[in-house]
Amino acid sequence: MATIRLYMAMSLDGFVCGPDDRPGQELGQGGGRLFNWLDERDGEGIDGQVYGEAMATSAVIAGRRTFELAGRWGGDHHDGVPIHILTHDPEDDAGNVHWHTSPAACASAARADAGDGAVVMVHGAAAAQALLRAGEVDEIEVHLVPVLLTAGRRLFEGIGPDRFDLEPVRRLQGHDALHLRYAVRGTSPLA
Repeated sequence: MATIRLYMAMSLDGFVCGPDDRPGQELGQGGGRLFNWLDERDGEGIDGQVYGEAMATSAVIAGRRTFELAGRWGGDHHDGVPIHILTHDPEDDAGNVHWHTSPAACASAARADAGDGAVVMVHGAAAAQALLRAGEVDEIEVHLVPVLLTAGRRLFEGIGPDRFDLEPVRRLQGHDALHLRYAVRGTSPLA
């Protein structure tokens, strides 16, 4: 079964975009800083390796807001892989874009499309939170960027009352980000 990996660039204070994210300012004020590490993605270094792994995935999960702000990726996130959109307001499936209102159904369809060996990525804070709450995230990969945005959308805000137990899997120091990967081992009530 495919692994669902939450895959996000994040500021040290937990934001995945700056304030006032909207069309024309998709990453919010100052949010573009979170992706400076991608300047090195075409090289042979750590950032290139991490980016290459992301582009080797076989399915994508995204929240509708992220999908819309990204211009629907022009209908293709990368290499024609299936795109699964988690939303409260679905549209009819079209081409490789599939719409879901249930985190479990979204995860199941994405896993089926990805097959046994592929990794599924997750885009969008709200979609990530919903999938975490539903127990559908297997790994969390955070590209921790040395900046304090102080405002915007927080990645882990409002995911629920339970504690998420994580196991460190990988730590790579890139050019302008620390790439951290954790396996999600389960949840337990906060004591």
